Amino acid sequence: MCGLAGIIGTGDKSKVQRMLDKIRHRGPDESGIFADENITLGHNRLTIIDLYHGRQPIKNEDGRYWLIYNGEIYNYQLLRKELKNHIFSTDTDSEVIIHLYEELSKNCVNYIDGMFALVIYDSKKKTIFIARDPLGIKPLYYGKTKEGYFAFASEIKALQEVTDDINEFPNGYIYTTENGFEKYYSIPQDPMYFADVDNIINGLRLRLEDSVRKRLIADVPVGVFLSGGLDSSLIAAIAAKYKKPLHSFAVGVEGSNDLKNARVVADYVGTIHHEFIYTEEDIKKVLPEVIYHLESCDPALVRSAVATYFVSKLASNYVKVVLSGEGADELFGGYHYLKNYSNPWKLQSELKYITRNLHNTNLQRVDRMTMAHSIEGRVPFLDVEVLRYAFKITPSFKINGREKIEKWILRKLAENYLPESIVWRRKEKFAIGTGTSEILNKIAESEISDAEYIKNRFLSNGFEIKSKEEMYYFKILKRFFNVDSFIKDMGRSRSLNDNQIYA
Repeated sequence: MCGLAGIIGTGDKSKVQRMLDKIRHRGPDESGIFADENITLGHNRLTIIDLYHGRQPIKNEDGRYWLIYNGEIYNYQLLRKELKNHIFSTDTDSEVIIHLYEELSKNCVNYIDGMFALVIYDSKKKTIFIARDPLGIKPLYYGKTKEGYFAFASEIKALQEVTDDINEFPNGYIYTTENGFEKYYSIPQDPMYFADVDNIINGLRLRLEDSVRKRLIADVPVGVFLSGGLDSSLIAAIAAKYKKPLHSFAVGVEGSNDLKNARVVADYVGTIHHEFIYTEEDIKKVLPEVIYHLESCDPALVRSAVATYFVSKLASNYVKVVLSGEGADELFGGYHYLKNYSNPWKLQSELKYITRNLHNTNLQRVDRMTMAHSIEGRVPFLDVEVLRYAFKITPSFKINGREKIEKWILRKLAENYLPESIVWRRKEKFAIGTGTSEILNKIAESEISDAEYIKNRFLSNGFEIKSKEEMYYFKILKRFFNVDSFIKDMGRSRSLNDNQIYA
């Protein structure tokens, strides 16, 4: 995992260096800059594959093409075998990308299986190619500087070093000098699969196991986040089949449900388990740093980000890569409010909507909190083949029966891997299971009066702050950023009601 920064139109290394300094946490192992009169490309590297080679920006054999890239390509070894006409100087996935681009130009993205934000510069034609992965697992922002240059960076904090024109590079899109933005990926809607339950479960099992196996590939230690909920527990159980020893990590306040259930799962699947118990004082201490890294004041994100911050810090003492359970709730109907959908087709549309917007919600939280501690987060549920298969499953298998059991089909799969108490455990958001949300809500209530909230709930640009908790986080966010430049485009969770209380 890495951090990108650059400016198109100038060879100003000093500005790009300032941008890189802001996101040093994304890649503390190596740093590099390439510049000519037309462009400056900067990169901070976190070494995961080929630890001793592959410093970026990286060039092709004759130096015509230059690449900076953030992410992991899981099929890079297969792609490399097909690139027979190229001389490789590293064993990295990044070098595979640049040679693939030489062969296929912008169509290279259709052959890449992974998560990525990448920039390729053609020094002969003076053109640029930029791409972001299908779901936006890896972040990328862009904007125009006051001089009219096109700037980009992995995080808002880096981009605001050179401009307040903040735009998110859309997921599933490419950008070229010739054609501007072009969409290359949409969530597929294949005909729904109405086969019997056993066949559906087997198809899901094959795809999810393949996804987890791919995400265990690394030249550094790999572990799993383990909340004791269905999603992370299933990922941990599958990973434990293929990697031993496997480290697992859990956090929460003393006596929280997540800590208790994570111990059950760790013992059942045989991981080396680690946990950290935090207090209200710990939460208060890290909250500004959490919001700084998160770049959001959305209450749902901040609540879960605090716990993710602590578990990422814990994991960083043992591993450099972690697998997480994000995406299962969106693909399989895990949120309680989804039970209100009586029409299965409207439920399917809502699942697609929240999946398309994961880049602004849970994926943003996981990326920022893991990167804050210089570790890489991987999300097996969001493999494109798992996603395609999930949206072929009829919605009645996701929220099922008179009791409307959420993620029913995933629970049936999990029966093959986990104890019954975990499989049929009631859904709890990460912030609730860890005991974090109650504490944060109490802190916000003590910091923001009713009068202050009523007076300041509407910003000058029309943005409405929906709760005292959100206002508290907003005030912290303003310490670090020109918030007006991006708050209207900031992701906000659909799994909260209007009062920001968990449904």
